[in-house]
Amino acid sequence: MLKKLFTSCKKVTVLTLTTLSFALLPPQVFAQGEVKETHGSWEIRCETPPGARAQQCALIQFVIADDRPNVGLTVIILKTADKQSYVLRVLAPLGVLLPSGLGLRVDEENLGNAAFVRCVPDGGCVSEIVMDDKLINHLKKGNLATFVIFQTPEEGIGIPIELKGFTAGFAALGNL
Repeated sequence: MLKKLFTSCKKVTVLTLTTLSFALLPPQVFAQGEVKETHGSWEIRCETPPGARAQQCALIQFVIADDRPNVGLTVIILKTADKQSYVLRVLAPLGVLLPSGLGLRVDEENLGNAAFVRCVPDGGCVSEIVMDDKLINHLKKGNLATFVIFQTPEEGIGIPIELKGFTAGFAALGNL
């Protein structure tokens, strides 16, 4: 599903005017914001970036691989500037194998891979897509999402993300 979604996203530039303000912000902007709410394993963090007129909020979860304490992810869900869509942004550590992309499984279902769109020296490598209803529903109904990054073509590292609280957090983000 994500592979199809990513293919269709190539036709629609993710960095359109509606998402430009978010795309130009470094990922740390949302990692540093004030925690407004907590929903299970998820936090809603808000901040007013320099030059912005309004506060911007994101649903965030930080995780570290159980077997590799030096490998972690930041999963960020935020509304586009026009408030019509949501973007799933995952920040992976520098050193990931870029051509393999970022894999996603929800419970036992493989949803595909997403490309990394850029790497930033002080933050890591970013994969992001505009979320569709099918992906949102998978996340709402699931118990565990596993994001897979690769350090070599043969070595995938699965990093589990608890989905407990996702539905409530996503609803709260929609109301902000």
